[in-house]
Amino acid sequence: MKLALALIVALQVSVCLCDVPQPSKELVDKYTGLKETFLKRIVHFYESLHETVGTLAEGTITGEKAKELAEHVKSDQRAKAVSALIAGLAEDLEPLLEKARLGGLGLYEEYLRPHIGEQLDHFITSVKPVLDAVLPTEDS
Repeated sequence: MKLALALIVALQVSVCLCDVPQPSKELVDKYTGLKETFLKRIVHFYESLHETVGTLAEGTITGEKAKELAEHVKSDQRAKAVSALIAGLAEDLEPLLEKARLGGLGLYEEYLRPHIGEQLDHFITSVKPVLDAVLPTEDS
């Protein structure tokens, strides 16, 4: 009888630990906006870096070899197969990553946001002007 009671209590505790709180729509929207802005900054940085390196390497032997190598990789069937495999894996893992992201946001909102949320928001708003100057989202 004691063993059965202990088993029931253990199962109840394990079920309670698996229940992850869901984040509010406001937090998800805020996170999505920050993520999109960050990705725009990274894409803009990559494009400007690519353009700068391309103009610097233009006409040099190394630049011509790099262009030749890039064209070879684009036409290589193995590279295309690996690229398709990685894209397929990313597509398959996307729902799992989204579930983990929402679980993490829910845990943050439930346990951390009451304690550090205001300071984190203040930090993000104070860093935005610096990022706009150093790593803009688009050409200004």
